[in-house]
Amino acid sequence: MTGAAEPFAAIRGEGFPILLVHGMGVDHRSLILLDDAFPEETKRIYIDLPGSSKTPALTGTGGLQDLSDWLRDTVPALVGDQDYALVGNSMGGALVRDLLSARPEHLTGMALIAPVVDPVRAHRTVAEHTISHPNDELTATLPESQVFDFLEMGVNQSFEAWRRYQRFILPGTRLCDREATLRLDASYRLDADPEESIGVFAGPVAIICGRQDQIVGYEDQRDLLPHYPNAVYTVVDDAGHNVHIDQPDIVREALRYWADLLPM
Repeated sequence: MTGAAEPFAAIRGEGFPILLVHGMGVDHRSLILLDDAFPEETKRIYIDLPGSSKTPALTGTGGLQDLSDWLRDTVPALVGDQDYALVGNSMGGALVRDLLSARPEHLTGMALIAPVVDPVRAHRTVAEHTISHPNDELTATLPESQVFDFLEMGVNQSFEAWRRYQRFILPGTRLCDREATLRLDASYRLDADPEESIGVFAGPVAIICGRQDQIVGYEDQRDLLPHYPNAVYTVVDDAGHNVHIDQPDIVREALRYWADLLPM
């Protein structure tokens, strides 16, 4: 890893640490929408990855493995020498699995939300992007520059989903370091498949996917289950890659069930 960056993290609550790791092109706010899914006696640590919002970009290659190495080296300062759990969304799902493979000590549980399984896009089995709740009024009212990504990623085009996107996703997309994102995209691979090192992880695991996810799909995630015998695999209808924006209540319910199983 080159060019270590000092991490920014938004912290909610006190108690058992849960570290939440976002995806590419957004920031820590993208997961704060789910904060009320976690028990009061937890300390939720919403980290900004390098190049997103308040954490400076890495220098050098700045690829996916560099981000993973940075996260591995950063975790001790964030959670201390105690048990903790991980939540990873999209690219964050690949990063937390790689973290588990490299630093399994003290990690007691993991939740994956629309996780990247194979960083190589051509290797993925993805779904067809469909719109379950079209909203011509929204698309006709707002400039395309404001809603393009929302329309490309979202399955639920309701005004409520748009407001969630506007509050929790859009700020991070506007602040991400574009040059760092290009470098990351150019070296978007891990040195090894995390599950090769993980083998079997017996802690509680949640895998939550959108059935209409055209970015990472939902079928490749099912192939992870032999490595996680205590996993609950949930496929959410009428939801795409931003499954927690399209169907937040269902995602919260799945996370609550998982969090209740954590050995706190």
